[in-house]
Amino acid sequence: MGAYAEAYRRSLADPEGFWGEAAGLVDWTTPPTRVLDASEAPFHRWFPGGELNTCANALDRHVEAGHGDRTALIWDSAMVPAKRSHTYRELRDEVARVAGALASLGVRKGDRVVVYMPMVPEAVMTMLACARLGAVHSVVFGGFAPKELAARIEDAEPKVVVAASCGLEPNRIVAYQPILQEALKLSGHRPEHVLMLQRDAHPADLGQPGYVDWAAVVPSAEPAEPVPVASSDPLYILYTSGTTGRPKGVLRTAGGHAVALAWSMGAVYDVGAGDVWWTVSDVGWVVGHSYIVYAPLLVGATTVVYEGKPIGTPDAGAFWRIVEEYGVKTIFTAPTAFRAIKKVDPKAAELAKYDVSSLTALFLAGERLDPETYQWASDVLGVPVTDHWWQTETGWPIAANPRGLEPMPVKPGSATVPVPGWDVRIVDESGAPVEPGREGEIVIRLPLPPGALATLWGDDKRFVASYLSRHEGFYHTGDSGYLDEDGYLFVMGRIDDVINVAGHRLSTGAIEAALATHPAVAECAVIGVPDALKGQLPYGLVVLKSGVEVDKEELRAELVAAVRRDVGAVAAFRDVAVVPALPKTRSGKILRRTMRGIAADRPEPVPPTIEDPAVLDALTPLLRRPAE
Repeated sequence: MGAYAEAYRRSLADPEGFWGEAAGLVDWTTPPTRVLDASEAPFHRWFPGGELNTCANALDRHVEAGHGDRTALIWDSAMVPAKRSHTYRELRDEVARVAGALASLGVRKGDRVVVYMPMVPEAVMTMLACARLGAVHSVVFGGFAPKELAARIEDAEPKVVVAASCGLEPNRIVAYQPILQEALKLSGHRPEHVLMLQRDAHPADLGQPGYVDWAAVVPSAEPAEPVPVASSDPLYILYTSGTTGRPKGVLRTAGGHAVALAWSMGAVYDVGAGDVWWTVSDVGWVVGHSYIVYAPLLVGATTVVYEGKPIGTPDAGAFWRIVEEYGVKTIFTAPTAFRAIKKVDPKAAELAKYDVSSLTALFLAGERLDPETYQWASDVLGVPVTDHWWQTETGWPIAANPRGLEPMPVKPGSATVPVPGWDVRIVDESGAPVEPGREGEIVIRLPLPPGALATLWGDDKRFVASYLSRHEGFYHTGDSGYLDEDGYLFVMGRIDDVINVAGHRLSTGAIEAALATHPAVAECAVIGVPDALKGQLPYGLVVLKSGVEVDKEELRAELVAAVRRDVGAVAAFRDVAVVPALPKTRSGKILRRTMRGIAADRPEPVPPTIEDPAVLDALTPLLRRPAE
């Protein structure tokens, strides 16, 4: 039996023994009394009785072990432009001061802090500073509009919001303060302070009530020592879109998170102390939480924090410059980035200008990796390209090619094999297992391994209803796919109404809510349609109110603006069509899944309860057009 097969077998047959050993990868101030507490199933607690501090594990212990001069973080901004690096000792000391500044503003163990910052080192420092204090951070991606930010502030009830004055995009500056101010007006909760990092490109007005200047308090703050927390205490809340449009606060607990991420860096990615690791994402997403901030620092690697794009900052050679300049061993990003590079530089002429011999592997995730992009990346880089699959809720990969355990043969279109700890099954709608090769619902047998979500913030009932109620004893991923005869997992797409735009999960409900604000719109539906660059894009269908006549191009522009206003530019919403009616069941349910199938040119059964088949027939040519 190979190393992977043995690890996977043991992780399912003896999870307490398997994860008990893995717990030795982190330092505990108080060792756990046991590995798994299932007494309140389906709520499971990993490493009960144990206490630790995640920030101390990510920074202090490496300094104390004599590795303080090793580079911990490299910041490279193609937008400013600027570059900055921090050793482990420097980063520890800076984080301790940020923690001290937060403590001076009243932040204590268990308090929440909302972070609204772009890709700057201070965003990483703030997350680690919260962990140092035992506070709970909730990072909100800087591209989100006031309404979305307000919903998260209201739900998390932060004592402090930490923000930057602006984010930088190619050819434009995004001022954060107006967005934050509008969000605070919309939210029913008001934080006590806003700690503002001024950026030269667009400083904020610090005269607003409650605002505190980062530069005035952080450098002089009394450094804070790490606060031990229970393994089951919350580390962070990260909001992900729900199908209703109301965000779900995924809650990650400290102990299991640290153990799982430390284990995954070696076993999945083959990255360890001293290696240079580059995750090209944003700290506002789960990928950024897990693999820009926590995992690489937990194992003593160097993490690259990049503020820029794969193309246009300044060209399609941006990635290759960074690999050469910093000696990057492994890249982790979304297929969208490589689709963009391939589109601009199909013959990889820019790549030829750089020495990328340090690169040993490329990992891609966030949406399904199409075989064409996989083949192109493999050909031009000449290193293993791994598609892998996971979710905001899981926190780390469910399926991957476990390069650190045992590299597996690649099957294009597959995320390779389930990672140890994840008991992946394929079932039909009734919960019955299906045979290899047949598509069904992807579920995971409980208990979920360490590092997965413990519950939803303040809403255990919604956690159970959203993930655990469909098939008893299983976590419902919301994705469909199949396992082939060799045990390889093929993930085919979402089965709910959340769409995946360039790795960003967005609620169709939130987009529909924005469309519905237009006075001419009677009803609407949004579906995800295939897109060669971003994986999926939202496509809107609107029915006008009776007797209303509008210029369709003007209406389209107004609807696009409404989505940008309420959801944000991250939705990439451009396509909308005016239709006479939407296909529905007799009970009034819109047939979104059926329309998605038509748009993707795949067979999708039409429910027998359809109210008027002629409506769907009339829409079919329109639905197929976006995919062409």
